[in-house]
Amino acid sequence: MMKKIHFILIAIAAMAFCTACGSVSIEGLSPEEALQVLDSKIKRHKKDANLYYQRGSVLLEMGKQKNDTKYITSAINNFEEAIRLDDENIDYFIALGDAYFACKNFGKSYSALNRALKIDENNFQARLKMGEVAFYSGNHELAMENLTKVTEQDRNNLTALFMKGFIYKEIGDTANAVTLFRKVIDLYPDYEPAYEELGMLYAQYKNKLAVEYLNTALTLEPQNTNVLYGLAMLYQDLEEADLANEYYVKILEIDPNNKYAWYNRGWMELVLYEDYNNAIDFFTKAIECDNRYADAYYNCGLSYEKLGEKGKAKQYYDEALAIDPNYKH
Repeated sequence: MMKKIHFILIAIAAMAFCTACGSVSIEGLSPEEALQVLDSKIKRHKKDANLYYQRGSVLLEMGKQKNDTKYITSAINNFEEAIRLDDENIDYFIALGDAYFACKNFGKSYSALNRALKIDENNFQARLKMGEVAFYSGNHELAMENLTKVTEQDRNNLTALFMKGFIYKEIGDTANAVTLFRKVIDLYPDYEPAYEELGMLYAQYKNKLAVEYLNTALTLEPQNTNVLYGLAMLYQDLEEADLANEYYVKILEIDPNNKYAWYNRGWMELVLYEDYNNAIDFFTKAIECDNRYADAYYNCGLSYEKLGEKGKAKQYYDEALAIDPNYKH
């Protein structure tokens, strides 16, 4: 849906809990230690819903950090057991919705969050998570509906404001997107993603305001190759090839396998500098990064054709067509 999306995930479950309501304190423990404590506690108190909720929360965070669905599935099982024991606790449904969202099961995430909202239709966390799930699943209308209810309660909520701005960007309402991203910057001057999005929006129109925003983003996050790519493309579109090339080189220092940086360096050599041998070298690097990159094969073929090597040119054209029989350039 986009190159890179930066959102602050909503903290549904904390890692430290009070000792009331059957909870056990796990503050200061590693996730593995916390699980041992909770496992032992659950063996003695099998009907305590909150203990399952706590264990599910630890497992969910581990699953997110390790990007391992095994932990997330275990978290879901624990949240569902907590709900079986107590189906009136809104936190359990929100946590379950978050867990299903983490494994991209949007339908079940919606279902859990809807059950939370039936308990309390004004619950802030449930609304915010519902907006996030709706956004990622492409339901902009539902996302905007829920995020607007969030900002009615907290007009300066970072996550809701930024996500609403992104929705406006997605639907082509640039004016409202810019307004919201600027508001985010005013409220949260160290929030890099807002500078990045503003820079990318202005770059679409070849507006050099983009440089200011993207450079600020780089100050906050110097290794952000997405921002570097935005600057490179802006200068490339402005036909300032030397500046564009500087940023592509910086990208490749961070990520030597960035096929787009290699490809665009090749394109500039082919089109702007007319140095066909260099173009071939760069397109070849792009192909080494992705041997299914049809554009790189085609332009490598075009570079050989410019050098009068029609046999080699045909080989690369044929490769592009083998990857995509309907390839057109």
